Amino acid sequence: MRNKNSQMLVRGFLFLGLAFSTQLYAQDRSLATVPHVELDKYLGLWYEIARKPLYFQKECQKDVTARYTINEYGNLAVDNRCIDEQGNELRSLGEGFISNEPYNSKIKVSFLPEAVRWMPFGRGDYWILKVDPQYQMALVGEPKRKYLWVLSRTPHPDEQKVKEYLRYAQTLGFSTKDMIRSEQTEP
Repeated sequence: MRNKNSQMLVRGFLFLGLAFSTQLYAQDRSLATVPHVELDKYLGLWYEIARKPLYFQKECQKDVTARYTINEYGNLAVDNRCIDEQGNELRSLGEGFISNEPYNSKIKVSFLPEAVRWMPFGRGDYWILKVDPQYQMALVGEPKRKYLWVLSRTPHPDEQKVKEYLRYAQTLGFSTKDMIRSEQTEP
């Protein structure tokens, strides 16, 4: 009887240890966003300066932009554009749903057909991790650290500022070794 109680006690401690270490790992993997985003300042045209390789952007060769506006439902309208190898403009329209109002730093974005965007599946995380006070540069990612973008209001921002944002991304646990620098041909 004593042996059985000892085994149960050991199993209980193992389970608690596993639960505790899992919780610690989950906390380490959490991702901090900016405390608050003023949407009226964030809206408008952004130039993609750098990104982690993405399957849905593989055709984009240059002039990658994102324009954010408010749609008739009060959500973000997303208009992504780029130029492919043949010089054709590619366009992807989506909708962003703020998931942490009134802070506005965590957005779920869907590029599904408009008729089914209201469904919660098929939405990707778009978290604003860093933005300068004048809303001229932003760092956007997601909690699994698979996607990352450096965005700027100008097509050719100061390189030191870009490096600062990439270093910050590294402190958050993002690998920046595979970042693709976006070519912007606009002067």
